[in-house]
Amino acid sequence: MSPESKKLFNIIILGVSFMFIFTAFQTCGNIAQTVITNLNNTDFHGSGYTSMSIIYGVFSASNLISPSVVAIVGPQLSMVVSGIFYSLYIAVFIQPAAWAFYTASVFIGIAAAVLWTAQGNCLTVNSDENTIGRNSGVFWALLQSSLFFGNLYIYFAWQGKTRISESDRRTVFIALTVISLVGTVLFFLIRKQEDTKAPGEEDSAKEILGDSSSAQNKMMRAVAAFKKSIKLSFTKEILLLSVTTAYTGLILTFFSGVYGTCIGAVNRFGSEEKSLIGLSGIFIGVGEILGGGIFGLLSKNNRFGRNPVVMLGIVVHFIAFYLIFFNMPNDAPIAPMEGTDDVAYMIPSKEVAIFCSFLLGLGDSCFNTQLLSILGFLYSEDSAPAFAIFKFVQSICAAVAYFYSNYFLLQWQLLIMVVVGFFGTITFFTVEWEAAAALVARSSDYSSI
Repeated sequence: MSPESKKLFNIIILGVSFMFIFTAFQTCGNIAQTVITNLNNTDFHGSGYTSMSIIYGVFSASNLISPSVVAIVGPQLSMVVSGIFYSLYIAVFIQPAAWAFYTASVFIGIAAAVLWTAQGNCLTVNSDENTIGRNSGVFWALLQSSLFFGNLYIYFAWQGKTRISESDRRTVFIALTVISLVGTVLFFLIRKQEDTKAPGEEDSAKEILGDSSSAQNKMMRAVAAFKKSIKLSFTKEILLLSVTTAYTGLILTFFSGVYGTCIGAVNRFGSEEKSLIGLSGIFIGVGEILGGGIFGLLSKNNRFGRNPVVMLGIVVHFIAFYLIFFNMPNDAPIAPMEGTDDVAYMIPSKEVAIFCSFLLGLGDSCFNTQLLSILGFLYSEDSAPAFAIFKFVQSICAAVAYFYSNYFLLQWQLLIMVVVGFFGTITFFTVEWEAAAALVARSSDYSSI
């Protein structure tokens, strides 16, 4: 197998592994609040929003140390161990207990930081400036296929149900746990690159290989990775991209947790309200896969760079927010178990709700594929620290959003996303223009990004 084929194979395995793990985790997140609402009449008392807030809060803090962990352990083993913790979190729902639920939330927050830092490193070392756009799109399309498969099962399994039984819950979460473990095992198929640099390492490949087994050397690499993360955090490009990244954190919270809860709370949807949560997730996934696939395939022939894709993303999201504002009752995110009978500015339409799901997924893929691409391009030598910062900002904003989702009406949540999304688009444009100018100055072909 040629080096290029080997790299593409690694990207595909990386994407398929994430697809299995996040088929389980994203489906879990999408239905968690609905399942927990049904549990709160028993001895279990908890909140899916609070759990997700804990996860993303710990996730954000753990990104400060995750480059050091990846530097010591290596990206492959880091992803394997992290995948095991994802599986344990999902398994908690088989027989829920509040202490186990919130404890697992803390551990999966740490695991997520390590997993995504290792993923960014793996994506970058298997790409160059000519393939980073394609590989980002391929990975994103495979990853977001997870939204399709898990939610398709939820749609059919919960068809016509207004309450989730104990048997329904156990069946779903046992299946999701097994799926997550399959994705974890697949990480072992990723083939090592001989010229791969460890995260945060500045020495030549020979120097790394010459002393990579030394404990002292690993500690030096860990410290170097941590210092690199702190240094990169204050660069102009990272600070500007942080606004865009913050928006992706808010939209992640909205489509992965809040919007499904809103749909499940609208009593006017009748007996389909619970199964519509699964259908919503499917169409979010369709939008994500379509966006990732198209922008990955077109990246090599895109003479205009990344900005038009991001512009498409914000326009698509603004249309979705407008329709959601008119279609969904304001109290839907915080409705009680009985749901809400309120009406917004139109009678709630299932078709409009599902169309908005598709728009949310399509717009999200626009932002995330281009952020992955520009980070891999700008920081090809410092991939782990750069992706750790990306996930730090994204996750802390997701944690904040999950926290206020317990209290804010829908209109205020939409307004926050509109404001942050507008400024995030402007800051991305600024960084992309500077990246284009730098590439031209290096006499490289910008259309290949």
